[in-house]
Amino acid sequence: MSRFQPQSTAPVPEKAILVGVDLGDSEWPVDESLAELGRLAQTDGAEVIMTVTQRLEKPSPRTFIGSGKAQELATLCRNTEADVIIFDDELTPSQQANLEKIFGKSVKVIDRTALILDIFGAHAVTKEGRLQVSLAQNQYLLPRLRGMWSHLVREQTRGGIGSRFGQGESQLEVDRRLVRDRISSLRRQLDELDKRRSVQSKARWDSGTYRVALVGYTNAGKSTLLNALTGSDVYAKDELFATLDPTTRAMDLEEGRKITITDTVGFIQKLSTMLVEAFKSTLAEVTAADLILLVVDASDANAEKEITAVRKVLSEIGAERIRSVVVYNKCDLLDEDQRRTLSSVHPEREQISAKDGTGLRGLLYRIAQEAAEGDVTMTVCIPYDKGMLMRMVHERCQIIRERYTQEGQLATVKASQRMAATLEPYRIEDDEAPADD
Repeated sequence: MSRFQPQSTAPVPEKAILVGVDLGDSEWPVDESLAELGRLAQTDGAEVIMTVTQRLEKPSPRTFIGSGKAQELATLCRNTEADVIIFDDELTPSQQANLEKIFGKSVKVIDRTALILDIFGAHAVTKEGRLQVSLAQNQYLLPRLRGMWSHLVREQTRGGIGSRFGQGESQLEVDRRLVRDRISSLRRQLDELDKRRSVQSKARWDSGTYRVALVGYTNAGKSTLLNALTGSDVYAKDELFATLDPTTRAMDLEEGRKITITDTVGFIQKLSTMLVEAFKSTLAEVTAADLILLVVDASDANAEKEITAVRKVLSEIGAERIRSVVVYNKCDLLDEDQRRTLSSVHPEREQISAKDGTGLRGLLYRIAQEAAEGDVTMTVCIPYDKGMLMRMVHERCQIIRERYTQEGQLATVKASQRMAATLEPYRIEDDEAPADD
């Protein structure tokens, strides 16, 4: 036998215990919420070894869970050699610090927000995505700096040499100032990127391009749908938050209308206000859209709850008034009876499978209908020196008829409201149309 045994270099997943509290005021049962938290933990590379639940009227101000439950959990950590405890709800800095004292230094204590931030950090690709993740991480870190230098504070209270300098408090204040400065710098950089995005968005507005945004619960298949509709190759994978950065692709509908479709970051229940705030520049693509396609995993038992969670976030960012269409994706995973039930209960919603292409033609027809909702039919006479404008007419409008006259190019078109506003100075009544050359 060889003296040297091969050793695996694969990373060893951390053992995680999930903790959920049933406060009786959530639309999601605690077991279902913990199942989702488990998927998040697995996405981040952890191995869930146990889940712990507790029924409370309100969280404990000191430890979130009761002190007895905290001690019980500490015993479980020692017996199972758990590496990390993940709470399903957001912990206050003091609750997190108190729990860390109870569990000991060998066990990490994090909450759902910290877990999502860690996943975001792994999936951010673009400069804007990395800046937004860094901003959210620093905002999360700032109130939790307390106690990181407590060993120096204890030295100060002993007296003796060096006790007069207050090094503990000084170092803590230095850290806080550094984090605040970092937050300010990140916000300035994001503001600059936001201004560039606004310029690009205005250019698309001025061009008359109809804008569609894909929103939905994480892992609903938005990226796969974008690829299927536009023939692109955006990264798509069956995991939570596989896509973090917005991606826009252009395409032409059958009638000739040019549209853009933007894939956005997925939503999730219990998405903290801080995370929504940090990703506002990305979510601006949603608020600037003409139409929102709310993509849902039709095979998920919590589909309706996920729709509610997504609409809650849309309301938070001011996009609740934008026209929207619910799209049931992954219908290939349903049987015929389930599809018929969906059709009878929600006939206004589209049923598709982005994976195998089922229903995509009908979805494109629905998008075309929505895009044509505010169309204006008008006759315009465009001078020959306005060649760029005539090119826009051919690209952005549906031309019913056109001919050449001495004064310019005469066309009867069906135009969007934005294009109609652009063409208004050249509009004429039919009886005012110039004669042919």
